[in-house]
Amino acid sequence: MKLQSAYILASAMIIMAFASSCKKDLLKTNTDPNSVSVDVFDPNNLLTTTQLFYTGSTDNGIEIEETELQGAGCYIQHFASLSGYYFGDKYLLSYGGWGSYFDHAYTNQVKYAVDMYTTTTGKAQYKNLHQMARIMKALVFERITDIYGDVPYFNAGKAYISKTYFPAYDKQQAIYTDLLKEVSQAVDSLDDKADKPTGDLYFSGQDDQIAKWKRFGNSLLLRMAMRLTKVDPATAKTYVTKVIGKTMASNDDNAIVPHGTDQVTINKAWRGLGLDGDIALSGQLSKTFIDFLKNNGDPRLPVLAVVDSTSSSNAVDQVGLPNGYDLGNTKYGIINYKGPNGETYLGHLNLYSRPSPIIFNATAPTFVLTYAESELLLADANKRWGIGTSAEAHYNNGVLAAITELTAYGAAGTISDSDAQSYLDNNPYDDSKGLEMINTQYWACNLFNEFEAWSNYRRTGFPVLNPVTYPGSQSPGAIPRRMAYSTVDKQVNTANYNVAVANLTGGDKITSRIWWDMK
Repeated sequence: MKLQSAYILASAMIIMAFASSCKKDLLKTNTDPNSVSVDVFDPNNLLTTTQLFYTGSTDNGIEIEETELQGAGCYIQHFASLSGYYFGDKYLLSYGGWGSYFDHAYTNQVKYAVDMYTTTTGKAQYKNLHQMARIMKALVFERITDIYGDVPYFNAGKAYISKTYFPAYDKQQAIYTDLLKEVSQAVDSLDDKADKPTGDLYFSGQDDQIAKWKRFGNSLLLRMAMRLTKVDPATAKTYVTKVIGKTMASNDDNAIVPHGTDQVTINKAWRGLGLDGDIALSGQLSKTFIDFLKNNGDPRLPVLAVVDSTSSSNAVDQVGLPNGYDLGNTKYGIINYKGPNGETYLGHLNLYSRPSPIIFNATAPTFVLTYAESELLLADANKRWGIGTSAEAHYNNGVLAAITELTAYGAAGTISDSDAQSYLDNNPYDDSKGLEMINTQYWACNLFNEFEAWSNYRRTGFPVLNPVTYPGSQSPGAIPRRMAYSTVDKQVNTANYNVAVANLTGGDKITSRIWWDMK
């Protein structure tokens, strides 16, 4: 995978997007005979662009900084902060933070995923690329609907294609029904004898590229099906049964996006927080997360966390910041903090753990979907319904993979197989609390994949978190269930926005539950 090529391709797509916004009559009178048309443009480039933008938008990944890390990452207690920038720490009002992902996903990810899908439809030379477009489109929309609920789907991304500028918000149930159908059909239609797309940041150049896409698609299908365990367990079970034995088989199957140092290919979490001055310095790892790793002797701790004041990665030095506090001198002030074991404020924020530079830097890869996740989901499915291999076997596979997958960060992230096995031996699966153990490990392995950790928490209720209360909280004493919609779309797509809000019990609030998150 050549990042220089990814940069060129992504840049070309941005230029094309800008050019396509010109008025129709202007295009007629100013057509460049050397310009690239849809008839000659290679849509493999759109695959690169969609995969790259899924990790963060061209707007410096602002939606990753705001909606994901400062929002969902604090909701799920991977992160904590005393700063108001991190609105999710205390569930504060943040129209911009809530809606940032909506605003940027549609103008980046959705646009290119839909363009790729449309451009490759009915073209035999792009048979596999079209199926990948269907899978990527589902990947993109799964995240959007998981964050907000009902969203534009069936007619989204078609402003240029069909002049649909104000798409309706589709019901999440209908969206999920179509997502499951699309991915299932796409996987079944991938053909080892057809095209091998060259713009693939996940698996391009690998001899088994198409086989890996089948396993990737089936693992995505598994994840989407498991979202329905509360609201439609019969459908969930049907699709999970379909993919048994066909999901990712090892860490070699992990879908990972590499990154570069330029503004297009840079790791967007790093670009959003790591390079943003005071905002970067005001975010720490949560006490909930650090305590879990420390209390269980987790070998990932020195890879994931560092104490700034000493640059120490030693496990004993790691201290997580409690959620729900500020810099004031009230009962919510960190200076008055008293922990359950007598802990008090350490006196300075640089004494608390932050993400390690091993995993948090400009070129750190983005994990999109992994073998560890798929094995833990299969463990969950077996525990619920008894399908597939035993819950314990899948749990063991998932835990070991989650620890050893960190080798993707380089030599400094590598944890030996023996250390991983020792951790598992010391933390064996206990079927009497199986779902809690499985889904707590799922949370542990999704640092920096905060939307996924949050979605799985809402589905399962694990890990067990202690919600915060704070003045001005929009969800006092309860982990938020969704993000509120974009205020931009509220202004420009008002009628459709109003219909969507009317379908939410409680309105456009972060306490309102989306379809699959029934009580």
